[in-house]
Amino acid sequence: MNTVDVSVCANCGKEGTDINNICNKFKQVKYCNASCKKKHRSKHKKECEEHIRLDAERAAKLHDEKLFKQPPSEHGDCQICFVRLPSLTTGYKYNTCCGKVICSGCIYAPVYDNQGNKIAKKKCVFCRVPYHSTKKEAVERLMKRVDAGDAQAMYELGCCYRDGVHGFSRNYEKALELWHRAGELGYSRAHCNIGYCYIDGKEVAFDEEMAVHYYELAAIRGNERARHNLGLVEEKKGDMNRAMRHFMIAVRGGCAGSLDKIKRLYSNGSVTKEDYMKALQTYQEYLGEIKSDQRDKAAAAKEENRYY
Repeated sequence: MNTVDVSVCANCGKEGTDINNICNKFKQVKYCNASCKKKHRSKHKKECEEHIRLDAERAAKLHDEKLFKQPPSEHGDCQICFVRLPSLTTGYKYNTCCGKVICSGCIYAPVYDNQGNKIAKKKCVFCRVPYHSTKKEAVERLMKRVDAGDAQAMYELGCCYRDGVHGFSRNYEKALELWHRAGELGYSRAHCNIGYCYIDGKEVAFDEEMAVHYYELAAIRGNERARHNLGLVEEKKGDMNRAMRHFMIAVRGGCAGSLDKIKRLYSNGSVTKEDYMKALQTYQEYLGEIKSDQRDKAAAAKEENRYY
């Protein structure tokens, strides 16, 4: 492709081009006046469209490289035992006293004072502040975390407004506002919830394109539910290659739903046995990374391990 000297008019070659007369689409070719621009249009059109096509291909490639890169775990490791946190919300708890996320095993671990004596009253194992005794106290702590700029606290408060619980009236507009703030601070579940709103058509008009946009923002940051939803969108389009790439990344993140989906796709012949076996192996690796004796004991006790 020929390179055009942008310092001269692309039509007549005159120097001193008019900054207001440039190619409308690619904006890299200049003209000395509107007349030259009009005369050159038919000659430049094909080259211009080729530039635009190549730019679009490059942008799509860069986007896919970012989108399909295996992201880090959404919550990382438990800040007490340093074992990877599970993807299920029943496997960890957000503490409004200190804003830390602690796994279900460590929540019920015994807490000791500086002399090594076991503390009878239940306290946060991270900051050792007594757990709240009333819902009012829990909400007050949550609001303090929101005021401190805590993204997860904003997300949790948004859920309160969405569901109309813990003394908050149902208010989807307020919920979306809080989720947008949390998402901008990097909390992926907030962006995933916004995506749900566009799919459900709640408080915002149904818009699958916008839903996909927010799912992608969440998936890139490690949200396995958003990743699973992107797989469903690609499956609906008929692109099983992209769908499977999303499902496999979601499985690596601990999404049992994606594993079940791959199993069904294998049953109906849409994917190979090797694909399904790879998904099983990947999920087993995930389970091995989140396993701990304390978590097993907490799960067996069937205690409530999530509250505000």
